[in-house]
Amino acid sequence: MPGPAPELSAFIELFAAHGGTEEAYLRDHYPRFVATRELVLANWNGVRGLRILDVGAHWLHQALLYAMDGFAVTALDVPATMDAPEVRAVAAAHAIELLPNPDLEHPHALAAIAEDTFDLVLLTEVIEHLAFNPVAMWREIYRVMKPGAHIVVTTPNFYALRTTLRRWLRALQRRGGGVPADQVLTLNTFGHHWKEYSRRELTDYFALLSPDFRCTNVAYTQEYLSAVHKRPGAGVLLAIEAAIPPLRPDLYLEVELVRKDKGIAVEPQW
Repeated sequence: MPGPAPELSAFIELFAAHGGTEEAYLRDHYPRFVATRELVLANWNGVRGLRILDVGAHWLHQALLYAMDGFAVTALDVPATMDAPEVRAVAAAHAIELLPNPDLEHPHALAAIAEDTFDLVLLTEVIEHLAFNPVAMWREIYRVMKPGAHIVVTTPNFYALRTTLRRWLRALQRRGGGVPADQVLTLNTFGHHWKEYSRRELTDYFALLSPDFRCTNVAYTQEYLSAVHKRPGAGVLLAIEAAIPPLRPDLYLEVELVRKDKGIAVEPQW
């Protein structure tokens, strides 16, 4: 039975023993990984032989937590991370299968996976980055999921209080919407937050994808990033978000594949 998640310092040491990792990213996002794991284990703790696909696994920060819990983990991401020596060393030490794939729009690496393989698919802080039509990606994910498998999605909440305040401020300054121009031009990223969702829109998204999907658990979650708590006025924002869940910064969604009858029902219009 999985126990508590390791302390951050001990977790960093695990990666250090295999050549290191992106430590700044891990420090910022570790609270998110731990909070998501707790929600996942509420349903899956004690399930033997659980097979997990972590889509957008980066440096295996999240994948390693589940591998340490005794689950069989497959990690999918771009070759820039999957082929890094320190990532391969961690994966080899903890029996994590690596699937390097140049882009999610064409998830060719999943072709090597048999149908009905995975019990759980993690798509955490990924869906907001998909600046392409994702139907081909979802067809492959659907194919490798077992009937009864779940998808876990975490993503920013479009109606979060702090996000709304930033949008209003930008509108008053006549600075447009979406990703700021300076970020488009200066950030090194595989995809900005091109699209952020509301709770209702995210459930509609999976209903449109397939009638075989059913949303089973949707929750508003508090801010994951520890750095936010150090910003001026953070205490007031956090208190408001704690009192009014729809204003919280993040969404947690579980989607069950209740059957495999209809497939992915959407056809892209090119």
